[in-house]
Amino acid sequence: MRLENTKREQVQALATRLYVRESDLYRFAVAYLINKLEHIMDSTHVGSELLPLLLELREEINSHLNIKKHQLFKIVNSGHTPPDKFVAMADIELLLMPQHSLKQHLLKLGERPKDSNDADEWLKRYLYEKYDLNRPDAVPDQI
Repeated sequence: MRLENTKREQVQALATRLYVRESDLYRFAVAYLINKLEHIMDSTHVGSELLPLLLELREEINSHLNIKKHQLFKIVNSGHTPPDKFVAMADIELLLMPQHSLKQHLLKLGERPKDSNDADEWLKRYLYEKYDLNRPDAVPDQI
């Protein structure tokens, strides 16, 4: 496993702070990640069902995994995605877009911010409305 020295030092400091071994912390991190990504591993979750997870992990995916739009498109819209759950390539591109470009692209789509100028919240609202997803954290009149 390749880690930058600063990340290795952070793991060492965190292990010390938690009074655990570094190896325990690495095992915890891997188990946590696998648990977090369980919907991606489950082939019955496809298309728009994966959007909440991808929105939650958008920043990490963009900064650490270097996934390209065609890769993400294949992950989301595998060969057996029903038409009502199919996610358009333009929306896949929004998930991979850097923060500074996201607002401009949402404006081009005719989207206007309602209560927030936060691009991530704005993207979340757009995708949840477009794909008719239930927002567990939203108050009904905020959607």
